[in-house]
Amino acid sequence: MKDTTTTDDSLKGTVKTAPVESESFGNDEDSGHGHKMRHGLGWGKGIVSDVKRTILTHWKGEMTNLNSKVIATSFFLYFACIAPAVTFGAIYGKATNNYIGTVEMILATAWCGIVYALIGGQPMMINGGTGPVLAFSEILYKVSKSMDVPFLSLNAWIGIWVAIYMFIGAVMDLNRVIVLCTRFTDEIFSFLISLIFIINAIGSPFSDVGVIHYFDMNHKAHDAYEDQPLYSHWASALLSLIVFIGTTQVAFLLRKFKFSPFLPSQAWRNTMTDFAVVISILIWSVIGNSFSEIPIEKLNVPSKFAPTFQCCDASCTTSWPNDCYGQESPFGPRPWVVNLSDLNGKTWVPFMAAGPALLAFVLVFLDDGITWHLINHPSHKLNHGDAYNWDTIVVGVFVLINSMLGLPWLVAATVRSLNHIHAMAEKLPDGTFVSVHETRLSNLGIHVLVLITIFALDVLKLIPVPVLYGVFLFMGLVSLGSNQFWGRMLMFFMQPSKYPVQPYTQYMAPKRMHLFTAIQLFFFAALYVVKSIKVIAIAFPILIALCIPVRIYLLPKIFNEDELILIDSDPNTVKMWIANKEQEEELLLGGEGGDDGGDEDDVSEHDEEEGAIKPPTPVAAAPARRRRVRTVSMPAGHFMFSEQPSALGPQLRPQMVIGGDAVFRRSLTTPSSQEEVSQVQETTLEGMDLAAPSSSNTSRKNRPRPSRAQRRANSCPTQNMMFEIQIDTGMGRMQQPLETLNESVTSSRAPEL
Repeated sequence: MKDTTTTDDSLKGTVKTAPVESESFGNDEDSGHGHKMRHGLGWGKGIVSDVKRTILTHWKGEMTNLNSKVIATSFFLYFACIAPAVTFGAIYGKATNNYIGTVEMILATAWCGIVYALIGGQPMMINGGTGPVLAFSEILYKVSKSMDVPFLSLNAWIGIWVAIYMFIGAVMDLNRVIVLCTRFTDEIFSFLISLIFIINAIGSPFSDVGVIHYFDMNHKAHDAYEDQPLYSHWASALLSLIVFIGTTQVAFLLRKFKFSPFLPSQAWRNTMTDFAVVISILIWSVIGNSFSEIPIEKLNVPSKFAPTFQCCDASCTTSWPNDCYGQESPFGPRPWVVNLSDLNGKTWVPFMAAGPALLAFVLVFLDDGITWHLINHPSHKLNHGDAYNWDTIVVGVFVLINSMLGLPWLVAATVRSLNHIHAMAEKLPDGTFVSVHETRLSNLGIHVLVLITIFALDVLKLIPVPVLYGVFLFMGLVSLGSNQFWGRMLMFFMQPSKYPVQPYTQYMAPKRMHLFTAIQLFFFAALYVVKSIKVIAIAFPILIALCIPVRIYLLPKIFNEDELILIDSDPNTVKMWIANKEQEEELLLGGEGGDDGGDEDDVSEHDEEEGAIKPPTPVAAAPARRRRVRTVSMPAGHFMFSEQPSALGPQLRPQMVIGGDAVFRRSLTTPSSQEEVSQVQETTLEGMDLAAPSSSNTSRKNRPRPSRAQRRANSCPTQNMMFEIQIDTGMGRMQQPLETLNESVTSSRAPEL
């Protein structure tokens, strides 16, 4: 199969793009949304195929491609991983009576990350703690108390069953079900996780997490200073807010340096961009610690490396100090290895654990699968393949070992993984992915730093929590920019004539588009409410799984096939739909015989034969019909489309690959109150000041005129089209940008429009 081929010449606007075919395995067919529908490969064959395609093919290269971007990303995502580890660890401690705490979370993050970086099939994925898994553990602790069974023993037996289910699912290639997820499910889940990061950074309505809560004088961050007469919680909250906003703003500012004219060379600008988040963290950590009279909250981490649970006596069935009041010091920490036989005489517990383990398996399986699906989206241009089945085995082993050691279960962390891809990507100034530096070294470096942290916990106490909130906000906003669901939600508040140019805004009725968005919004709201209410949070995976049959069986009864293609497919599928639709309209109008020359991009046969360009000619107003405001047509070549992230959601932009002797047709239609003026311009490669093409080029006079169907199939109704042209001639390969339709053509062979 063909892979995406891209180069970046110092990112000065010269890019070449080749057709893309997603790397997949088995007998594949297009599922209609950018991924390949996978058919079963036979029991166990999917695992073997994954290992051959990823580890055995790319492992050596991924372990030896160190560069400055790898180092910068390792430090950036170290902070992005250690902060959730500390936060989740503290919440785990409260939810499980310290059986699992901050030390356990940091240790699990470190060892799982290091091992996965070495043997995992998709090294751009980062494991971490998530809210749904935390909610499941909290409910499991309450169940263990009601059953009078030690929590860690029950947790271990459920973890064993989850691992068994994961192994069975991998052997049976159950992951092929994940490919049934379309944008409908992917973007709901992605938007949920992104919004959780943003809300938790600003201020969660369900907890005291977030910078806004510092303005509450009863917040726990102010407790340590309540006896100081000069302490003001308002001053502390204001400084925290400044540090929070500053961290995010400086990170975004430095991230743009790659395309700025500042600093001595491009190498300096690239380094500044790569280390943007790290530099922002260092700057605002220093500022946050510079005001000794205005203290702000710091990370609360344990002072030594040991299990969080402290025993009252040798039996270690009670917790110090909660269960042994008056005892000055604990007997010691709990053992690292869980005693599976400590079931308080209930020998049926190992068999009973299979029931709740099934629900936990659905949670872990879907959390991992949807995140992997998002990571491997074609727009990210990953070339090293996926490894769903092999990684299911790896995660199952992680769950098994962590359960035996009393550590939390880790799954694929969506926002951290997506930010890993963004950090390792080369992009155009508009945010379009050019390539991704696929390596294991960044993942390895991140978690080696986390491991080192275990032996230097006091250093973490110097990092202000508002700085980490700023990092969370940065990560959430970066992952939100490419979410189409977010872009369509903003259209609820836009003037219809100002909608961004997208196929679903041009070919769908606005009310139909808004109906689809409203259905997504309903499921998003349901997921957020269920996830936030701890009593019912265990049903979170069920709602995620419900999105798949809703998309497959319910939505086709509400929307027709064309509408679902336009709003729930990848850009290339949409482009093909537009081309086919235009061809069908031509057939209904009588094909070429029905071409009456009234279309804006038509040229008379006489003009084509003579090679002349006629001056603009006024024509009578035509009957009401769909009018393309700007179009570009060409007889040889084709478009590839990509989505560019922006604050208003992803914007559809085309890229064009053409042959060496192609003729470019440019058409501009300018409406006025009484008339439409159509101008057509034609030029060859020579007219674009390129090196002379090969001698095999035919003359313009003898070149066949493209059909109307070809012109429509190779046209895109966009407001602003930036193209890069890749040309093979007898003198070698050349590249030249094709200016936008708003620009003038300065070539002598192509007069101004």
